[in-house]
Amino acid sequence: MHRASAAEFLGCVLLTAAVVGSGIMGERLADGNAAIALLANTFATVAALFTLIAALGPISGAHFNPLVTLTALWRRELPATRSLAYVCVQVLGCCAGAVLANAMFELPLIQASTHLRTGAAQWLSEFVATAGLVFVAFTAPNISAAAWRVAAWIGAAYWFTASTSFANPAITLGRSLTDSFAGIRPTDAPGFIAAQLAGGLAGAALLRLFAQREVKS
Repeated sequence: MHRASAAEFLGCVLLTAAVVGSGIMGERLADGNAAIALLANTFATVAALFTLIAALGPISGAHFNPLVTLTALWRRELPATRSLAYVCVQVLGCCAGAVLANAMFELPLIQASTHLRTGAAQWLSEFVATAGLVFVAFTAPNISAAAWRVAAWIGAAYWFTASTSFANPAITLGRSLTDSFAGIRPTDAPGFIAAQLAGGLAGAALLRLFAQREVKS
C-alpha cells in the first residue's frame, strides 16, 4: 500500500504541476491571447495525464482523483484503508504540485488565487466533466485504454465546458493556491467541489446503467 500511495502522491504532484505550470507559461507567452494560453494548457495537461496514467497505473491504478478512488471503493475494487490513504495523498500531492509550479516560475510558493470561477454555468460544467470522467475511466478495459480515454476526455472538456474541466476536488484545492491562469479563488472552490461530488454520483449511476450491458442485435 505504501508503494501505491507514493505513486498516487507523485502522480498528483506532477499532474498539478503540469496543469498550473503550463497555464503560467501559456499566459506569459500568449501575449494576452486567452485561446492560445488555453490551448497550451490543454496540450500539456493531456500529455502529462496520458503519460502518468500509463506509467503509474500498474502500481496504483493511477486514480489521481478522490472521486475516482471513492468510485472504486463503491465498486468494491479497493479496500477502505487504501481508499483513505489515496484520498489523503491525492490532496497533499495536488497542493504540493501547485507549490512546485509556483516555485518553478519564481512566484510566491503559496498564493490565494483571485481567479473568479463561480455561477450556475461553471457548476453545471463541473458536474458534466466529472460525470464523464468517472464513466470513461471505469469503462476502459485496461490501463492502456484508460490512459488515452481519460486524457482525451479531459482535453475535450477543457474546451466544451465553461469551467475548463477541473473534475477533481483535490486539484481544485491545489489550484486555489496559485494566482495564475489555472487558479481558482478559495471562496469559489467549495461550489466546484460540490458540483464535482454530484457529477461523481451521476457518473457512478451511468456505470450502473451501462457498464456491464451487452448490445444485442
